Amino acid sequence: MKVSDSKLPGIKLIDPVVHGDQRGFFLESYHAGRFSESGIACEFVQDNHSFSSEAGVLRGLHYQLNPRAQSKLVRVIAGAIYDVVVDIRDGSPTFGQWEAFILTSANKRQLFVPKGFAHGFCTLVPQTEVLYKVDEFYSSEHDRGIAWNDPDLGIDWPVVQPILSDKDSRHSKLADAENNFVYGVD
Repeated sequence: MKVSDSKLPGIKLIDPVVHGDQRGFFLESYHAGRFSESGIACEFVQDNHSFSSEAGVLRGLHYQLNPRAQSKLVRVIAGAIYDVVVDIRDGSPTFGQWEAFILTSANKRQLFVPKGFAHGFCTLVPQTEVLYKVDEFYSSEHDRGIAWNDPDLGIDWPVVQPILSDKDSRHSKLADAENNFVYGVD
């Protein structure tokens, strides 16, 4: 596997080694030892599976407060997404900066999103399925979000009028969001 750092510290793009033949393919989607050697040392405790029937479904930007903050390992098993991360760590030199990645079932890439980042994605095609591992259980008490269209962030989403859940349509701007991530401290 090839692990690449992004412009935002801690974000990692993972390209697996794919072994293919006339039957199809095989790949390791997770290997604790190899991930740890690459700086991803999490004990994942929950797997989540998201299905979106239409292109233009936007989910996010989500995060959980400490002490229930989550790191995520995201991959697409059907379809394609425009995946976005935003640094929300107070005092971070990249606070409020975002980066986007294209994850598809064809490119088989994975994205590691550490604690202290908001995360969201927009489906690029219908019938998209996303799997992601997290290293902390979901907690509704600690669940928070940031508006997908926060003008201060200026995220270049691939849609103008996304399909949103009621919850995601009510998130506040980053400037008004509650967070307790101090740069350099979990």
